Amino acid sequence: MDKESQLTRLGLFDARVPRYTSYPTAPHFGNDVSPALFTRWIESIPAGSAISLYLHVPFCRRLCWFCACRTQGTSSDEPVLAYVQTLKAEIALLKAHLPKGVHLSRLHWGGGTPTLLKPDMIRDLAATVFDAVPMGEDAEFSVEIDPDEVDAARLDALAAAGMNRASIGVQDFDPEIQATIGRIQPYDLTKRVADMIRDRGVRSLNADILYGLPHQTQARISDSVQKLLTLSPDRVALYGYAHVPWMSRRQQMIPSDAIPTPQERLKLFETAAQLFDWDGYESIGIDHFARPEDGLAVAAQSGGLRRNFQGYTDDRADVLVGLGASSISRFPQGYAQNASGTSDYTRSVRAGQFTTHRGHVFSGEDKLRGRIIEALMCDFRVSRTELIRDFGVDDAALSVMFAKTKAQFGDMVRVDAAGMAIPAPAHPLTRMIARTFDAYDHSKAQHSAAI
Repeated sequence: MDKESQLTRLGLFDARVPRYTSYPTAPHFGNDVSPALFTRWIESIPAGSAISLYLHVPFCRRLCWFCACRTQGTSSDEPVLAYVQTLKAEIALLKAHLPKGVHLSRLHWGGGTPTLLKPDMIRDLAATVFDAVPMGEDAEFSVEIDPDEVDAARLDALAAAGMNRASIGVQDFDPEIQATIGRIQPYDLTKRVADMIRDRGVRSLNADILYGLPHQTQARISDSVQKLLTLSPDRVALYGYAHVPWMSRRQQMIPSDAIPTPQERLKLFETAAQLFDWDGYESIGIDHFARPEDGLAVAAQSGGLRRNFQGYTDDRADVLVGLGASSISRFPQGYAQNASGTSDYTRSVRAGQFTTHRGHVFSGEDKLRGRIIEALMCDFRVSRTELIRDFGVDDAALSVMFAKTKAQFGDMVRVDAAGMAIPAPAHPLTRMIARTFDAYDHSKAQHSAAI
């Protein structure tokens, strides 16, 4: 039986499964995390430790049809300026409750479109952040940049503030595909912005590209990847386009009959992955690629690769604090999510309290199962020794869990005294294999395709 037939038999091309950027996944968050509990979690961070900070700017000048992120359109700066003032108030709340000496390991500005902030807003917001939580040694400050919504002055402000990693969304360079997904972004514009970023001494450049887009073919994705490689990104995220028009109304603008089949999606991914491999990139997890000297590749080699809400990371901080509407925080105790609506978020912050409205407190086997899933997603293997040492689980109990997965996937997983591993031919099944360790009910959830 050839590889595609095996993958078909195991249900890859029909499956819809979580992306596992958290465990449990966000649909299973409940109302058991309040602003008061979030505050206690902040206050319990060890003094002098490193944390990560995610800052969400939900505004966009244009609402791309393919995007399912929490965003809102604006044609003026007034709502953006008001939102920045609310963010500053939330940062002041955070500062008031943080223990002494806490500093930043990672700072990420995402969206939305953070680069629609004017230079003075960028300088003001960055100064507020660093006054509350200073950057630690070798800390990373990354920003998502829309080439169509940035200029020299804003890049100057970001570089002066300490941005040392930039992330550019490419999606695809083909003009017909861009028109179909509502994202016009010529190659020449993207190249010019990438050069401007490098000219300002920003040491690292990330790029996102999508497979599975409407009208995408192997020839077209090959052309887009080769153009992307001329930008010399340090790391690339090769995400599968999640066509979920029942969740994201704007995706209804995209013709469903132009979407590649699951079998075609796999070929698109493999075509792009091969090009990255030929250009010297290391394969990272299920959908990232990085230069060998990049921190992500180093972490993958050393066993330090992790998952968070942005995908793969080399960040080792135990705490990630999310600021802004809909942002999610991760603590050793669980997850906490801010109010999703900008008006609800603003109302709470102006009342002098955090806006936590849902989340999850870890209980039972959450941490054990979460680590198994993360290890499979990052390393394609999980160690019995590590799980027994870190979680006190009985080896016999692990054997039962592994046997359940083995019974479903057969020779697509390998179980032995060391633990469990996913051989290379079965890497496309990783999310499905990880799901067998998920104790939560996903029958009502509407996840994206497994490939």
